[in-house]
Amino acid sequence: MIEVEKVSKEFDRIKAVDQVTIAIREGNVFGLVGTNGAGKSTLIRILSGIIRADEGTVKIDGMEVYENIKAKQLFFYISDDQYFFNNATPKDMKKYYMAIYPSFDEGRFNGLMKQFELDQNRKINTFSKGMKKQVSIICGICANTKYIFCDETFDGLDPVMRQAVKSIFAKEIAERNMTAVIASHNLRELEDICDHIGLLHKGGILLSKDLFDMKLNIHKIQCVFQREENVKEVFEGIEILKMDKRGSLYTITARCNKEEIEGRMKKISPVFSEVLPLSLEEIFISETEVVGYDIKKLIS
Repeated sequence: MIEVEKVSKEFDRIKAVDQVTIAIREGNVFGLVGTNGAGKSTLIRILSGIIRADEGTVKIDGMEVYENIKAKQLFFYISDDQYFFNNATPKDMKKYYMAIYPSFDEGRFNGLMKQFELDQNRKINTFSKGMKKQVSIICGICANTKYIFCDETFDGLDPVMRQAVKSIFAKEIAERNMTAVIASHNLRELEDICDHIGLLHKGGILLSKDLFDMKLNIHKIQCVFQREENVKEVFEGIEILKMDKRGSLYTITARCNKEEIEGRMKKISPVFSEVLPLSLEEIFISETEVVGYDIKKLIS
């Protein structure tokens, strides 16, 4: 388990991370979202022990991370800006990581390099941005660490490769209970892979919730009622996050479960009603508007 308790970090009097507290359970994919400059990369680097927090603590399996070799052997960090040794080939990086991570799977590395059609003997500095990202991901998977930290992992990958990487992550999680922390500015990239989402804004965690619970307890209802008073009958005692009306059609976002709202609709027999699930982006728009933020300015 990863425990972050009241962590803060400043650079030249700019608060990059501000009193962040999160807990990341094992075997989960934790999505850390926010715009560029929200503090995602700084927080990931603090989790990785690359930089020291000014305040607070970061523990992995109960161990402090900063300058702790034993703790750092538990995770692999894939940075946004790819770094490799000068003139190194994938084979060189493989040998390096085999010396760092005792459980590095050389056979799996060789197999994935063939699967991704990457030449182990070619210098990495001649690879495209997407190919470099693929090499980093392969190294990270084959390190066989308990945790993997990814900063904008899908940036630079084409749609087919993104799905391939997500499938590999899903397999690792299912087979060996790997835990992934993925930082991204794009909610759409995380929706089909994450179990838990944290929204970082101006260095602080604005929201942190299980994705399943979020989707289960908030819905969009489109309906046409026979009488205007039916609106109050159906939604009495239910928290309405947003309500729009165009002609006779109501579009209402409410915090409720699907069965409850469908049961209430059935009792009054509306002209038309439909209960729809929300996308991750729609959920965050609704949730953040409640606490006074315009999500459209926070995420892309």
